[in-house]
Amino acid sequence: MPIIILALKSLWNRRATALLTLLSIALAVTLLLGVERLRTEARASFANTLSATDLVVGARSGPVPLLLYAVFRLGNATNNISWQSYQAIATRPEVAWTIPLALGDAHQGYPVLGTTAAYFDHYRYGQRQPLRLAQGVPFSDLYDAVLGAEVAKALGYRLGDAIVLSHGAGKVSFVDHADKPFRVVGILAATGTPVDRTVHVSLAAIEAIHIDYQNGAPRPGHSLSAEQAREMDLTPKTLTAFLVGLHSRVAVFRLQRFINDYPEEPLLAILPGVALGELWQVIGIGEQALLAVSAMVVLVGLAGMLTALLAGLGERRRELAILRSVGARPWQIFTLLVSEALTLALLGAAFGLALLYLLLAFSAPLLQAHYGLQLGLGLPSRHEWQLLGLVLGAGLVVGSIPAWRAYRYSLADGMSIRL
Repeated sequence: MPIIILALKSLWNRRATALLTLLSIALAVTLLLGVERLRTEARASFANTLSATDLVVGARSGPVPLLLYAVFRLGNATNNISWQSYQAIATRPEVAWTIPLALGDAHQGYPVLGTTAAYFDHYRYGQRQPLRLAQGVPFSDLYDAVLGAEVAKALGYRLGDAIVLSHGAGKVSFVDHADKPFRVVGILAATGTPVDRTVHVSLAAIEAIHIDYQNGAPRPGHSLSAEQAREMDLTPKTLTAFLVGLHSRVAVFRLQRFINDYPEEPLLAILPGVALGELWQVIGIGEQALLAVSAMVVLVGLAGMLTALLAGLGERRRELAILRSVGARPWQIFTLLVSEALTLALLGAAFGLALLYLLLAFSAPLLQAHYGLQLGLGLPSRHEWQLLGLVLGAGLVVGSIPAWRAYRYSLADGMSIRL
């Protein structure tokens, strides 16, 4: 205990240098733990982009491509699903609900999704959170549209505004459905998922704007007005994909096998959690790179502490020699310097952890609103404690270097220094 007190007093006498060293370690620890928590929560939010859904069904391709276009609205389907096949699967006894998805159109670069009211009733994200309307109501009329939060904010739309959809999923389209404008009736609350970047309309609306199209292009001389389209049979002919929820998850593998072996057309049913894990393995290299960068910052902070300790060691040789002259043993000198380094590392880790929680308290609401990341203020995870332990261990190793040099100083060497 006296050595600890002596170490604290020694640091206080060199408080300016000690404070700068402590600050560098604290910032490095804050970055390390912040990246780790952000990485963990980003992975959890990524995995929770779609929750409470048992199967995602589309044309046979691969799990990752199907997940990309059906959930993340990226890429295009290799083929569509017939309406008859969808109905045959949707009416099976083990199926509780389905959400049909029709993609292929856009509005100023944002994807347009045709679906039904079941989308607002059953779609879940995060920890089984339902979609919530910040303004307005779900679509009910044929030409109603519900906007994602990002679409409304980026394009400045309000309830009652008219919008025109474009043919094709690209950012640039040379064919607009200008003869069948839509009216904004709802704006969804931000979710931090692809829902925010989507324009939602009914399945019937998707059929209406393509009622006078053939092979993906307008039929010359067969243009139908918006009111004329209302009188037509708007039952969908095909879908891009659909989501499935079951009464019991026990039946999920049996239904998946039935869909994958469906005799009428080649279909693919995937478990969203498994496919999300596969996709994360592809894009998760970035998280490891971030963690490596933050670890390097910690090493730089510890290197700064080592530099400060070594630089001050030459000035303290007389001090250490005096301690030896009054009876301090070499191992006590060694312990003193190690204690100083460990104290700096411990205080730096504590202040870094406190700074992390302070930043989380201010940034968590913004990250939740804009990116859907739920950064909790709970106690550090087991892995975070392990990282803190590694920081303290590294601080102990770094402190041992100047301590070993001090250990080797002799009384005569210390007293012979000329001023």
